[in-house]
Amino acid sequence: MPLPFLTADRAFDERADDSALPFDDRDHWRRPYRPGPWRVAAGALLLLLASFVLLAAVIIAFAGSLTGAAICAGLAVLVIAGSLRLLRMGTWVSAQGLRRVGFLTTQTVPWAQIAAVRTAQQPVRWLGLPRTVQGQALILVRRDQRAEGQQPLLTDRNADFLARHEAFDRAADSIEVWADEYGRTA
Repeated sequence: MPLPFLTADRAFDERADDSALPFDDRDHWRRPYRPGPWRVAAGALLLLLASFVLLAAVIIAFAGSLTGAAICAGLAVLVIAGSLRLLRMGTWVSAQGLRRVGFLTTQTVPWAQIAAVRTAQQPVRWLGLPRTVQGQALILVRRDQRAEGQQPLLTDRNADFLARHEAFDRAADSIEVWADEYGRTA
């Protein structure tokens, strides 16, 4: 009995439909790079912590204290929401513009307001901590603001690109291409 979904030659099958892949739609927001191992590990640890807190909520509920169980369940929901937001952080691109998603804020800049996106050598934060080290940063230069006060979109020392310099170069090049393509048409 052949199992085509388990074989590697399924991609070369003539019967495979040639439908567009989800990332081919340029109107949807997408991150042009994968989340790094540090970010994924932190998100996984937070989800593991949330599972233990939910287990504690169930045990407390069976012990008879419903208010304590509700507090534990609420704390678990907050930890899960924080973990999902941590995994969503980063730079996203679309035909509408460029979006920088932080832990608490999201900033969207239309392509018409972007003067340039460039890579620069400068002191950058190591894993988002206050300590700075020399590294590369992808800088967004807006038409309506000065170039000196710009926040970096990506750095080669953040949770997505620490010890992954080739991935940083690919992501920076990809975002620069998006900015060049859509910045000219805007």
